[in-house]
Amino acid sequence: MSTTDRTPETGEYDTSHSTAVRRFHRTHGMLPPAVEAHDVQLQRCLQQLSQREKSIDKYIYLSGLRNTNVHLFYRLVTKHITDIAPLIYTPTVGDACLQWSHNYVQPEGLYLSYSDKGHISSMLNNWPGHVEITVVTDGSRILGLGDLGINGMGIPVGKLALYIGCAGIRPEATLPLMLDLGTGNKELRDDPLYMGSRREKVSAQEEQEFMDEVMIALNEKWPGIVVQFEDFKNPFPALERYQQKYTCFNDDIQGTGAVVLAGIINAVKKSGVPVKGQRAVFMGAGSAGVGVAKQIVQFFMEEGLTERQARECFWLVDTKGLVTNDRGDKLAEHKVYFSRDDNAGKQYKNLAEVVDYVKPTILMGLSTIGGIFTPELLTKMSEWNKRPIVFPLSNPSANSECTFEDAIKYTKGTTLFASGSPFPPIDFEGRSLQPGQGNNMYVFPGIGLGTILSKATIVTQSMIYASAKALSTALSATEIEQDWLYPDIARIRDVSVIVAMGVIRAAQEAGVDRETRIKGMKDEELEKWVRSKMYDPHGETRRVEQEVRSFIDDIAGKGESRSSNL
Repeated sequence: MSTTDRTPETGEYDTSHSTAVRRFHRTHGMLPPAVEAHDVQLQRCLQQLSQREKSIDKYIYLSGLRNTNVHLFYRLVTKHITDIAPLIYTPTVGDACLQWSHNYVQPEGLYLSYSDKGHISSMLNNWPGHVEITVVTDGSRILGLGDLGINGMGIPVGKLALYIGCAGIRPEATLPLMLDLGTGNKELRDDPLYMGSRREKVSAQEEQEFMDEVMIALNEKWPGIVVQFEDFKNPFPALERYQQKYTCFNDDIQGTGAVVLAGIINAVKKSGVPVKGQRAVFMGAGSAGVGVAKQIVQFFMEEGLTERQARECFWLVDTKGLVTNDRGDKLAEHKVYFSRDDNAGKQYKNLAEVVDYVKPTILMGLSTIGGIFTPELLTKMSEWNKRPIVFPLSNPSANSECTFEDAIKYTKGTTLFASGSPFPPIDFEGRSLQPGQGNNMYVFPGIGLGTILSKATIVTQSMIYASAKALSTALSATEIEQDWLYPDIARIRDVSVIVAMGVIRAAQEAGVDRETRIKGMKDEELEKWVRSKMYDPHGETRRVEQEVRSFIDDIAGKGESRSSNL
């Protein structure tokens, strides 16, 4: 294709580009003539956002911006991350997924259907550029919303937007990937606007065979690609099958566990109760709950407990009550590790009974049952503990086990609190109290960045644990003084650097890294190197200007050289 036939890329339709750059990109005349400062561009974006009342309308506007001016979109994200993150991911992404097929406007990501089995490699060839990281889902368990089929594509799209905005992975190096393996949601299959396959969910064996082909094809196309699994109804088989063979991890299990562990590390310190005295009741014994509990077990062991002693600090509750060996039902395999054998034959059938029995120091919610941490339970937590630890982690906000306001009100301001979805700060007895948010975005961007930069062959459990430990150290002195459990989200890019460094060091210690240039670097030097590798949307205009100027100078120099030789 000749240069005159070249089609500009989306990031090249940028009103901050000079006339010379516009001529080079062949966008001159296709944009209004004003060359705008970044602040002016952002002012317009914020004005257009403010004109939209509903969060879903803001989401649609931001999706359009990302697909028409990618660098401006990420300038907006990084400059206003606190306000924008809830619009491009939780909680708004839940509504976006529910309405995905109805609101569909433009292609985003890659869809691989079960009917494409045998042709996955050729389909991956349709995706442009070199991919370093992909987020993969089958849509079978989206947030707390259930099986949404291909409507779950909003999750990989949103998740990768945070990898880019929070950790500086370049946009063109990311791939949102939806596996269309059918859906058990009959309402979707009957919806005339649903855009996925109208078939029942494939069997576990069929899914495994399909996943094998996908993982092989991904790694043949892009060797060493980081694969993050997300929102699978049963996430364990894929993780267990591939984690020792490919560079992959599951954010629902490992990312959630890491971010909660970081908050627990800081909360335990503030509670004044040593780990051997902690008693944790988990409302929710699914994959996320078990993943979180196992991460905390590792921390308790590092603090001096044996594995058995650490495990015995946990009581897991599901829809049938306390998980015990003699409950009479066949336990799912992942629940067995925490199943109690010390209940003396008595069964505790609901959360209230378990809480009265255990008198916990930690109350953890991963149940998606909104309001199940009742005022009565919260009041009891404050009666039993000087600083009760309450973590209602379910998303979206409507599914949160309690609100920040209720947690403060019924514990009389004593709670050490973190939620999965954002809650506003509140005033209590003359103090402004800021809720902690155990959002996975604190860790998964840094895990991805550290894994990519270290060129790790696999993602080890030690790398996941290191991400949690690194996050727990990322608080500023002011944040510690104000009783925060997590850093200000406005500092997320700095936090991601800290997490990435922890992941890199853990990869090096485990001997799974392949980036030899950084093995001997001291922390200060490594931090500088990590930052130098991060995509900075605010520097893109300057970078392009320099590239064009260098290109023009080269052409001019070659012309002068030819003239002098005549």
